[in-house]
Amino acid sequence: MNSHAAGTFDIDAWEADKPYDERNGSKFTRVQVRKTFHGDLVGTSTTELITVETPSGPAAYVGIEVVEGILHGREGSFVLQHGAGSDDGGAETQWLRWEIVPTSGTGELAGILGKGQITVAEDGGHSWTIDYTLG
Repeated sequence: MNSHAAGTFDIDAWEADKPYDERNGSKFTRVQVRKTFHGDLVGTSTTELITVETPSGPAAYVGIEVVEGILHGREGSFVLQHGAGSDDGGAETQWLRWEIVPTSGTGELAGILGKGQITVAEDGGHSWTIDYTLG
């Protein structure tokens, strides 16, 4: 089944540690994030990120996010692998992508596969999309 899901999310917590490494003007930081999802996915998540900030501003992050909730009426959980960045540290050139980690789905979401993206609006709101299949 090929499906498309979309919605928004709220960032409930953004807990950044002090940078664990600084080199050539770049700072590397671990961040824990908690979210609440709305739309075709209703649920919550916890995320572990590693961010890099260059002298030009926020530059990139990678992360793993555990999502628990109901996606199009199916309850379960899955894991997202994040990759995000900006060509010049600015919002206009940013890209925020995620991929569902194969074999990570549980419950009625067992066998889920897919890819998606996050979009940040000018007002700072976050929307998301996922194109997925359920085996």
